[in-house]
Amino acid sequence: MKFIGIIPARFQSTRFPGKPLALIHGKPMIQWVYERTLEAIKDVWVATDDPLIYDKVVSFGGQCLMTSPDHQSGTDRCAEAARIVAENLKFDVVVNIQGDEPFIQPQQLKEVMACFGADVQIATLARKIETVHELIDPNKPKVVFDRNGNALYFSRASIPYVRGHEISEWLMTTDFFAHVGLYAYRSEILQQITNLGQGVLEKVEALEQLRWLANGYKIKVAQTSYLSYGIDTPEDLDHAMKLFPA
Repeated sequence: MKFIGIIPARFQSTRFPGKPLALIHGKPMIQWVYERTLEAIKDVWVATDDPLIYDKVVSFGGQCLMTSPDHQSGTDRCAEAARIVAENLKFDVVVNIQGDEPFIQPQQLKEVMACFGADVQIATLARKIETVHELIDPNKPKVVFDRNGNALYFSRASIPYVRGHEISEWLMTTDFFAHVGLYAYRSEILQQITNLGQGVLEKVEALEQLRWLANGYKIKVAQTSYLSYGIDTPEDLDHAMKLFPA
């Protein structure tokens, strides 16, 4: 099975403009993501709408594609990039790597790729929650899945709800899982899901994967123990550099 990696990266960000070019231990964030992805996937492209990002990727020897500035999500940008790549290369699965995850572990990419058997359409990762702070943080989406590892629901709320216990006791009653925002899709499925309209669940939770579940697509969830750290603000970057020293 042939895998490719696509890293959507845009310059504009409400909370952190120019984020992909922010320096981390002397290298731009997008270079960290690209190089770590190459450790697990042979064919990798950055997909951007900004010439500054394009030029930076090319300058460090990376492959980069210019895409439309009108995309509403990284998944949409990933789908356009996959169509461009498909003009010259055959592949089965697209791995969508977040451009603001400079500390992603290559093993995490291998874990999500290992999900792909005959019937898997989309795959992602989840990590066991260890603290109440993360459990109640609405910026850290949660996921519950069935006995076969297929996602049942994603939420910004703490799911499942533990009846009869204070929330401080919940982690002692059952396991909770945080969603790790790494996706892989069969190439034809990626093109299909980007043509779906928003549904109520996606709108109220602001989680695009709920659109896919609501339309009957299955999402395989693999468990990971590896810690990664997304960068949304300059403060996140300062904290991450302490967590992941050079």
